[in-house]
Amino acid sequence: MQLEDLALTMTPGLGTKGIAHLLEVFGDATQIFAASREELLHRAELRPQVADELLRKSGFTMAERELKHCASHDIRPIASTDEEYPPLLREIPDYPHVIYVMGDYHALRERTISVVGTRTATPYGQEQTRRLVGELAERIPDLKIISGLAFGIDVAAHRASIEHGVRTAAVLANPLPEITPTQHNAVARDILRTGGALVSELHSQTKLKGVHYLSRNRLIAGLGAGCMVIESPAGGGSLVTAQYADDYHRTVMALPGRVNDRNSIGTNHLIRTRKAQLITSASDIIAELMWDLGENPASFREKPATPELTRDEAGLLNCFRTSDPLSLDELHDLTGVDVGELTALLIGLELAGAVRQLPGNRYLKL
Repeated sequence: MQLEDLALTMTPGLGTKGIAHLLEVFGDATQIFAASREELLHRAELRPQVADELLRKSGFTMAERELKHCASHDIRPIASTDEEYPPLLREIPDYPHVIYVMGDYHALRERTISVVGTRTATPYGQEQTRRLVGELAERIPDLKIISGLAFGIDVAAHRASIEHGVRTAAVLANPLPEITPTQHNAVARDILRTGGALVSELHSQTKLKGVHYLSRNRLIAGLGAGCMVIESPAGGGSLVTAQYADDYHRTVMALPGRVNDRNSIGTNHLIRTRKAQLITSASDIIAELMWDLGENPASFREKPATPELTRDEAGLLNCFRTSDPLSLDELHDLTGVDVGELTALLIGLELAGAVRQLPGNRYLKL
């Protein structure tokens, strides 16, 4: 992590996507600040005002203050170009270039799953959260639970993780080292004590305007290999997180609830509209995330017996020439087959155990 990394995020006129674009063009923050005005304007296609801010190094004074703040509060800033940066988070298009971490950054890596839900959780929702985290803890030794330390399901997920010896990370919508809500200070201390982490994309000089919760939700979605929704009304932050996860091609899962329960309207809708896979146990979750196939599914998967396929199904299966998933649109372009007919063929391949549907209408050959 260089001073330039912090200064880049504090340069007026640059947002997360603008910074991601500059990094794609120049490689790292040092090279961005070394670029000429002509390179910034023509190679990176920046607006003149933003290019001038970079050339004036407008963010460096704030960056120096931030480094002192981090040092005095045991906060570790990690840039997206650092090895310690969570690989899954780097995959999303609007990743933050710098995250601020207290605790062990390893709690943001490896086999992570995001757990979200309503702030007004019922005893049923809290108990199911505890049960599912406990079942996963027994099956997945390197499990990490990501949530937002909010009231309800979030804090239930963190507490269940601590109870079952699972490292957990809380993504906050405020700068560190402050904890929001303050009622969860003790839980935050327990998270750190048990090898977990607190993380935020906001530096200490951020002016809070109450608009950072939605941005925080995208980080919760981006840090997880999958997103599990436990209890949600018709509207709420957990459904926003689920939408982010779906947009990022992460597996979205939902625990069903009673049809007349207000806190189950959102989760049941996700399942009914096929935005989420129905899960009731750790086995369901593990299967959806393909964690039962080893670290490298292509290497560890036991090859199934050749299924009996129709001629059209076999032809479609031949389109999967690599281990990479293909989207419905890509298959349509490859085959020229009508989307309705294509969908029927894919269902046949799924029933034969030849392919598996992934989030975002993508399919993986088994």
